[in-house]
Amino acid sequence: MASTTPTSNTGYTVPSTATDITHLTKTSLPVPVPGPQQVLVRLTAAALNYRDFLIASRSPRYPGSHKADLVPGSDGAGAIHSAHPSSRFASNVGLSVAVHPNSWLDGDVRNLKFNEVLGGFSADGTLQEYLVVDDEQIIPAPKGWKGEEVAGLFTAGTTAWAAIRELLDGRLDGTLGGWEGDWKEKRLEGKWVLTQGTGGVSCAAIQIASTLGATVIATSSSDEKLDIAKSIGAKYVINYKKTPEWDEEVLRITGGTGVDQVIEVGGAQTIIQSLRSTRPGGLISVIGILSDADIIPPELIPAVLFGGKIVKGCVSFSRDISAEFVKFSEVNNFKPVVSKIFSFDQVVESFEALQKQNSVGKLVVRISED
Repeated sequence: MASTTPTSNTGYTVPSTATDITHLTKTSLPVPVPGPQQVLVRLTAAALNYRDFLIASRSPRYPGSHKADLVPGSDGAGAIHSAHPSSRFASNVGLSVAVHPNSWLDGDVRNLKFNEVLGGFSADGTLQEYLVVDDEQIIPAPKGWKGEEVAGLFTAGTTAWAAIRELLDGRLDGTLGGWEGDWKEKRLEGKWVLTQGTGGVSCAAIQIASTLGATVIATSSSDEKLDIAKSIGAKYVINYKKTPEWDEEVLRITGGTGVDQVIEVGGAQTIIQSLRSTRPGGLISVIGILSDADIIPPELIPAVLFGGKIVKGCVSFSRDISAEFVKFSEVNNFKPVVSKIFSFDQVVESFEALQKQNSVGKLVVRISED
């Protein structure tokens, strides 16, 4: 089934010579046409991730060789504009959807192909008006949600969800079992979770962990941001500017025991304090690379070894986990924290805001009306 064929497709591209986000170029792109088992999505919103900034500025901190004039952006939401006759969504034109941003559908992380994640390598992303995706990458959106709310669930939210689900499953082999029990069950009751900052991943982790019954400790650089963290579920908060030895404060709050899980987004300069904050046998879920270090801290190996602690990378998420998180969010009626919504003419400004890393929650670009 198809609707009227679009006559234009405006998007943003990253020139091969780009070294700065101001080099993003708004341009006219070809109108994509869906092939077998594919749909054409009219995008209404794209949410930004730090990965997008690294790619848009062609930073060596993100791996890979990205094509010239790449369209950045991995997170997108919209409506099915048209579909190939063979698509299982051929009768669902107009359906509000989220776009799963990679080709990892199920199974473990070995099925993740970095070169097939939207907005990187040769895979054009969501900062354009129209995008063709495979049927398998379409996830129906929660009913009644706005496009910017749906886009904000990915990538940050689902990455946090996958990390916390690893704490629940305890498999550590890269796979997750299907959700068991009621969606409102307090499966983390009695557990402690520590989050860092108030970016998209951290806000989502606070919401998810507290909804599941965990006691959440949140850190941030300002009391104002910590007030927001408390409003979305954090029980305890620590201003790391005022309390630079925040790991000692975490141990004080937990009675010397430490937390069960740290959502580690700071990177090299926070990993040691995260390890000190974690109970023996606890899990440090490494999600961010917001800081660098010239050498590996000498305390790292002893902290892991003698504490029997688990340091695990969380690089992405499967389509099945994405769909599960959408269902969990819908049933529990919590939406992503959106810091600011930019117009489609303000994409460069949105990346400038992203670069500053001081927003609470997600930065979203509204591409078109719902």
